[in-house]
Amino acid sequence: MNLRSGARLTSTADGAWRGDFGRALHAEWTKLRTAGDMGSLLLLAVVLTVAVGCGTAKAVKCPDAGCGQDAVKLALTGVTVGQAVIAVLAAAAVSGEYSTGMIRTTLTAVPSRLTVLTAKATVLTTVVLASGTAAVLASLLAGRHILPGNGFTEAHGYPPLSLTDGPTLRAAVGSVLYLALIALLGLGVATAVRETATAIGIVLGLLYLFPVVTQVVNDPQWQHHLQKISPMTAGLAVQATVHLHELPVGPWAGLGVLTAWAAAALLASSLLLHRRDA
Repeated sequence: MNLRSGARLTSTADGAWRGDFGRALHAEWTKLRTAGDMGSLLLLAVVLTVAVGCGTAKAVKCPDAGCGQDAVKLALTGVTVGQAVIAVLAAAAVSGEYSTGMIRTTLTAVPSRLTVLTAKATVLTTVVLASGTAAVLASLLAGRHILPGNGFTEAHGYPPLSLTDGPTLRAAVGSVLYLALIALLGLGVATAVRETATAIGIVLGLLYLFPVVTQVVNDPQWQHHLQKISPMTAGLAVQATVHLHELPVGPWAGLGVLTAWAAAALLASSLLLHRRDA
């Protein structure tokens, strides 16, 4: 085979892959958009995130200068609750196809299983990034209006929350990325186990049980290690804007830990998807 023929074959293969991916992307978007509970779950994630953030901002007081609170993290507290809904959304987006048998139709239309998984991840990430951005911006806006009434004023060392402030912008962007990574983690786990309740249980266990286990362990060194590998504890370090030296892991490094969890789940799911029957 000469170089020109090889180039034509490569170009044809690339074109075929792009065509398959385009069809898969359109199909996944249609399935997600027309599923009755998907829109409700996204709306619930936004509402819970903002509501919990508002409640926390109203509850915490800063009576004097140097009260030690992280105003940005307080405003974004709702992410710790909204992520549960995102995990449920991600699990339902894939395991529901297995329960109805629609996955066979999907894989018949697009035989490449990696293409199908990539399309699912792309669509899911896009909608979660959009809803996560809305939730985070609304939470910060609410915090900007609520927190000064509880003592978080410039006189106490707390300027109004603003995205022009570098740490605040990093916390906002990081929180949106955090939610997207939770969605990918949920997608990977659900694809691997193929059962909605089991997938939700595994993801929520990873998120919420890790901190509980950390508190039960008495050895400070082991506590530190567990905090550094906990998907939620490490991932949410990106929200911190004060006392960064006290964190078990740096803000972006912590988000990298969650990225590793999501990547491992997706890798395992892609391998199982190739080896198992639909």
